Amino acid sequence: MKSLPLHACTPSISSAIINRSYSLLHFTALVALFYYRLSSILLSKPKPSLPYLLVFASEMLLSIIWLFDQAYTWRPVSRTTFPERLPEDEELPGIDVFICTADHKKEPPLEVMNTVLSAMALDYPSGKLSVYLSDDGGSSLTLLGMREAWLFARSWLPFCRRFGLKTRCPEVYFSSLEDNSDGPLHSLEYEEEKEKIKGKYELFKERVNKAGENIGSEEATSSKDHSPVIEVMDDEPKDDAGIKQAKMPLLVYVSREKRPSHSHNFKAGALNVLLRVSGIMTNSPYILVLDCDMYCNDPTSARQAMCFHLDPKISPSLAFIQFPQKFRNINKNDIYDGQLRKIFVIRWQGMDGLQGPMLSGTGFYMKREALYGNLSQKDVLHLKQSFGHSNEFIMSVHKIYQYGAIKNTESSGKLQQEAQFLASCTYEKNTLWGEQMGFLYHSVLEDYFTGFILHCKGKTSVFCNPSKPAFLGSSTTNLNDMMVQGTRWNFGLFEVTLSKFCPFIYGLSRMPVLQTMCYGLPCTSASLFLALVVFSYAPSTLSS
Repeated sequence: MKSLPLHACTPSISSAIINRSYSLLHFTALVALFYYRLSSILLSKPKPSLPYLLVFASEMLLSIIWLFDQAYTWRPVSRTTFPERLPEDEELPGIDVFICTADHKKEPPLEVMNTVLSAMALDYPSGKLSVYLSDDGGSSLTLLGMREAWLFARSWLPFCRRFGLKTRCPEVYFSSLEDNSDGPLHSLEYEEEKEKIKGKYELFKERVNKAGENIGSEEATSSKDHSPVIEVMDDEPKDDAGIKQAKMPLLVYVSREKRPSHSHNFKAGALNVLLRVSGIMTNSPYILVLDCDMYCNDPTSARQAMCFHLDPKISPSLAFIQFPQKFRNINKNDIYDGQLRKIFVIRWQGMDGLQGPMLSGTGFYMKREALYGNLSQKDVLHLKQSFGHSNEFIMSVHKIYQYGAIKNTESSGKLQQEAQFLASCTYEKNTLWGEQMGFLYHSVLEDYFTGFILHCKGKTSVFCNPSKPAFLGSSTTNLNDMMVQGTRWNFGLFEVTLSKFCPFIYGLSRMPVLQTMCYGLPCTSASLFLALVVFSYAPSTLSS
């Protein structure tokens, strides 16, 4: 009997027709404009002035940017998932969740712990789910917050599962601004349990906040000079009567070693450490990457992602599923598009009809194997040259390729020691980490560059945009932070444009033309200011 499909892909035919018709009409107008400009330049006497030529060059630049933008609208598609058709829970693959934080002052531990708790509470088999937090600041306050979150999770997770909560970020759930319609018709049992859990959550918040006041300026650990710290939180929780409860997801705190004399490679370096540490501990075939302020809003997102990863028709070439970034701290009058709707509603949906959307930093389910590259015909020596000299990690790589994933059965003490080695700042020396393996280091915009290289290797991606946001985060709300973020993005794109990996050179021979144009637009958009400067200073009569 033929199994039912796990998802459906529907091309937006009417949108494609409208978009292509508009593109043709606009392109015809541009041809007429350029014909007029060239005729004026070649036939006019005396010859045109420099401002006139600069305006013409600016018009050409804007037209090129517009042309690249049309690639996003050429073949938009929408997707629907059917999680109810997935295999039984015992047959589902494991997922490792990676959460990154770097500064406990800018990223309050309480907010980070809410993200951690929402990830632990995903609607997925607990034995198949593990959560790793990377703390690049090496803060003792963040570690203390993790321990407190683990204790609170013993009550929070059973409560979520028992009553089938749809909102599993505790801060949001208990917020008076939220309309919580969870629970079986607000039964008396549900209300009593809710009040009990709320009391425990308030105690959890009080402990974390009090620890923050006590530590405060006494935080001695430097964010750029500290030894690796790995702490695993995994035991069998018991209720108040001492009865064993359902197994909880593994929770691991990871603070990699950082020294001023060694480059730490920002977020990409932190993710690669998590990739190695998780490889020897749980070695799940799929990973979910989240920013520390991007909590899981829809607990079914993992099952939705598996509707794509477990589809035998698209799985062999599929590298990742990208969910849109959506933010909860922006009001409805979003005149500056802080929600990035043009990207996540129009562009990524259009790229989904080509080779797939770009990697967007957070909210994506990645196939671990895609980050390891092609390992065919490589002996142990070559593997060590690529991945480093950890026998445990080399074994985990073999297991991923041969068996999908097998948990490590070594003693916790030995794993802890090996994890410290994998998180050291010298481990990647003379290896291919960041060059060909893991998240790549050639740009501070590691998500854009890593996704670009994966697509150049023939991998594909999928854009999943369900009606209920899978993840919700906090967006920049002031001009200074927005400028810092924009500067980082444009600098990272400029790095790629000027390197040998320029999309117009490296990508054109490895990807379809339309996909190359999609990757080319962000690189050329940074030059938009040149045209704006010309139009600002050139006489208005010349641009008419």
